[in-house]
Amino acid sequence: MGSESVKVSTTQSGGRLTFHIAGELDHHGAGALMGRIEERIEALTPRDCVLDMRELTFMDSSGIAVIMRAYRRMNALGGRLFVENVQSQPLRVLDASGIDRMVNISTST
Repeated sequence: MGSESVKVSTTQSGGRLTFHIAGELDHHGAGALMGRIEERIEALTPRDCVLDMRELTFMDSSGIAVIMRAYRRMNALGGRLFVENVQSQPLRVLDASGIDRMVNISTST
């Protein structure tokens, strides 16, 4: 699509695996992102998984699918998923979905 797309890097500390997600997350990048998240969760079996969205500037509804898939995978492993540092536009998408009833979502302050 455009020059801007979703980018991801990971860090791990103890039992906490953090995905730093940046750019724009739409259906073009969601499949690859889901694959990367699932691959790292399977390889590392973390106790906690964090999707850090501090640098995510845009997200459409395909981001909900990414979060739900990560949530289900972590739940199956007995772990927890956190979505952190959500910026205003992605937060509007998350608020409209009602996903916060299942997943712990926090904004940066």
